[in-house]
Amino acid sequence: MAEKINLRGLVAEILLTVEREGELSHLAIRGVLDKYRYLPRRDRAFIKRVSEGTMERMIEIDYIIDQFSGTKVKKMKPVIRAVLRSAVYQLKYMDAVPDSAVCNETVKLAVKRGFSGLRGFVNGVLRSIARNKANIVYPSMETEPVRAISIRYSMPEWIVNRFCDSYGQERCIRILAAYLGDDLCDFVQTGKEEKDSIKALSQNPAPHRGTCVRVDTDRKSAEEVRCSLEAQGIKVVPHERLTYAFYISGYDVLDEIPEFSEGILYVQDISSMMVAEIAQPRENDFILDVCAAPGGKSLHLAQMMHGTGMVEARDLTEYKADLIRENISRCRAKNIRAVVWDATVFDPEMEEKADIVIADLPCSGLGVIGRKTDIKYRASEEGIRELSELQKKILDVVWRYVKPGGTLMYSTCTMTAEENGENTAWFVRQHPQFSLV
Repeated sequence: MAEKINLRGLVAEILLTVEREGELSHLAIRGVLDKYRYLPRRDRAFIKRVSEGTMERMIEIDYIIDQFSGTKVKKMKPVIRAVLRSAVYQLKYMDAVPDSAVCNETVKLAVKRGFSGLRGFVNGVLRSIARNKANIVYPSMETEPVRAISIRYSMPEWIVNRFCDSYGQERCIRILAAYLGDDLCDFVQTGKEEKDSIKALSQNPAPHRGTCVRVDTDRKSAEEVRCSLEAQGIKVVPHERLTYAFYISGYDVLDEIPEFSEGILYVQDISSMMVAEIAQPRENDFILDVCAAPGGKSLHLAQMMHGTGMVEARDLTEYKADLIRENISRCRAKNIRAVVWDATVFDPEMEEKADIVIADLPCSGLGVIGRKTDIKYRASEEGIRELSELQKKILDVVWRYVKPGGTLMYSTCTMTAEENGENTAWFVRQHPQFSLV
């Protein structure tokens, strides 16, 4: 008889892969789920939730462990650190899993991984946390507001400081809560009506936890796709504004959904779709997307032209161009091509050729932490400065591709002034022939 797969062991492997090898968490999770595709949906969902949740809440989890462990998290063996972190996530955020099962199975896993000598340590730390999890003492908002927010919302203090400086403390908390899908009411001092509206928003799982998809309505109507998905047992929540956008959940494997494998569905966030919505392409336009991989915006623009015109989707490497080509092939798009080109290098063949230039540029990504948890652990102030300068360098090249009267669409998925408003103001000063819309 084949050995039963240890789900918690797979979670630990994912956490170790991210920590030791620096692999992006979503790629590490996808790699395990692809390898163990035969597991029941419930087991795969457990692996995904515990892995994602542990990494998302890691700052808070480490704070909790350090309260109950004589050995601090940073001093622990990597395997012990991984199994304890995932266990604490289960204890605090997964009520359906009995505390005793979490403790027992984590101890067994530590022994199985060769740490039988630490059996008592792992058991003692977890049982202490399980007994006291309702009474964990957090830093005070009155005396240590930045640290309190950082730990409660698992966000590095430098980002909390940045957001508080830019948006004020209350709005900073709203942003961080939105990343986590959390209830704000214990932290935010607002009127009852506003608290209720914030609570309703933060507790709606569809936008935060569902997968956002765009429907190619040239091939199938949104209503037909919705009915088909629901017939497959998939929960569908239409977007309130974009009729071709859905949040879907309750599926097992994305590429086993016929509409996805046929290219009728494309996974894309609403903010990304808004780039094409705001650019407003017309039929027969020529559009140049200078940093396009994996191609979502380019494909959306091509679809909005209903097969007319042409979108040239460029990126820096053959690998990235191949990602675009794979999506072009799956989506059966004809009016789009992928080209390898360095956006910092001027292409004289393209001067004043494009009706629309899409400059969705490399950025720190602080606006999409809710989808890409790794960003908050990898970003830095130095990185923000470097990316801001790279954006200026690219903008100073690609404006020359815009036809007179055409559109340069500049977008990022971050929330820093340097990479957004300041760069926009700089560009308009440098190029007064462009007017800001």
